[in-house]
Amino acid sequence: MEYFDLAGRRAVVTGGNRGLGLAIAHALAAAGAHVVLGVRDPESAELPLRAIRAEGGSASTITLDVTQLDEVRASIDAASDDGAFDILVNNAGGGINAPAIDVTEADFDAVWSLNVRSALFLSQHVARSMPSGGAIVNIASQAGIVALPGESSYCIAKAAMLHMTRCHAVEWGERGIRVNAVAPTFIETDGTAEALSDPAFRTDVIDRIAALHRIGKPSEVAGAVVFLCSPAASLITGQTLAIDGGWTIR
Repeated sequence: MEYFDLAGRRAVVTGGNRGLGLAIAHALAAAGAHVVLGVRDPESAELPLRAIRAEGGSASTITLDVTQLDEVRASIDAASDDGAFDILVNNAGGGINAPAIDVTEADFDAVWSLNVRSALFLSQHVARSMPSGGAIVNIASQAGIVALPGESSYCIAKAAMLHMTRCHAVEWGERGIRVNAVAPTFIETDGTAEALSDPAFRTDVIDRIAALHRIGKPSEVAGAVVFLCSPAASLITGQTLAIDGGWTIR
């Protein structure tokens, strides 16, 4: 199991106070990493921090609104004073539901800024300070692989994130930095709760998850992220791991 050991590593997880981000933070801490939760509101991280520490993990927090790049760079620099980061998980993201015919410029710009622009420039800034290599994992979505009606802006942004993963992997390999992505299907989180509470929608989603026919759990994404950050994945870079129960192979 030493291949999955992250002891001595420092990780930052954006949007690490809830949903997938929090599950990933718990998993990285359980594997031995010190985890920094990047959150817009530090008070929202108090309970998550206590929970991680209660499990024996090491964690702290920094203020990060990923759409405000100057503030992001300053926060990362301040948090790096006691040691550079070895792991970055670009988890913060989201979309706007709108038919493609109705998407506004403001809608598109907001989705692009939150998902792609933020991850690109945060990755760039953290990569510059990784002295002996490291691992970056982009939390993308199956929406970057298949088209989801009513979510065109989100699908386009997540597809861009997948190719950004490849570009960064090729350029930063000589620095010893591995860059990968995961592309989850619908996962049971507070962010998907409203949509999945509609019985008809939930039934359709479960049917489309073609092989396993069930909604995913946050831990099933978090485990994959730990793997991609660990020595067990030392020869894996530029890849997207679909965690989708078979949706995208249908």
